[in-house]
Amino acid sequence: MIQIAFYGKGGIGKSTTVSNVAAVLSSKGLCVMQIGCDPKADSTMLLRGEKELASVLDLTREKGGQAVLSDMVYEADCGVFCVEAGGPPPGLGCAGRGIIAALETLKEKGALKQYRPDIILYDVLGDVVCGGFSMPMRKGYADQVFILTSGENMAIHAAANIAMAIENFKGRGYAALGGFILNERNVKNEHEKVRELAEDFESEVIGILPRSEQVTDAEEMKKTVIEAFPDSRMAGCYETLAEKILAICRKEGE
Repeated sequence: MIQIAFYGKGGIGKSTTVSNVAAVLSSKGLCVMQIGCDPKADSTMLLRGEKELASVLDLTREKGGQAVLSDMVYEADCGVFCVEAGGPPPGLGCAGRGIIAALETLKEKGALKQYRPDIILYDVLGDVVCGGFSMPMRKGYADQVFILTSGENMAIHAAANIAMAIENFKGRGYAALGGFILNERNVKNEHEKVRELAEDFESEVIGILPRSEQVTDAEEMKKTVIEAFPDSRMAGCYETLAEKILAICRKEGE
């Protein structure tokens, strides 16, 4: 089983990217599970369409030990198993600790044994890498971390902080840095800046996603680009990215 965590500055297009990658991998016959690690519980919205999905923490609060896996996991039309970790009510509790509790609940209830995913994708909130937000990259969870960024200064700064955290966690047996993904915003010297960032951490830019109205159009339809515009150039970009990610993870797992 391959486990991957995606990090990046809030608003960088991470959930959209992860959902499209998940849809591509599922179309290849792989059993894919996407776990949203964000209190907003909106990571899998493009996969679920109109379907509502209660978060793991909400179900645990409401039903306690009576909460069952079938209420926590939804199989999207594209075949991806969707899970939302959720978080505490606004202003109450620690969102990071919520991620820890949600992932531990999934493990205790035997989610991996029941659904037997080939690949798990963790979509992690923003650029926070402390406390519970580092949970998906800890031993026993993700094997590789991919960082999304654009050429905007704040995105570059966030990406560098995440990469530095991964570097500092090396001695603890945490996940390795698989590479950077450039989600274009068409700013000056964007490619050069992101390439230099990757080189600073002895890594590489493993994928480039061009700015495209098809992404926005698909989101308005509550679909992934893969489902809404399967023959488009943008769908091809997501397919290429998914294949590259899969190749990196398989090579590292040898």
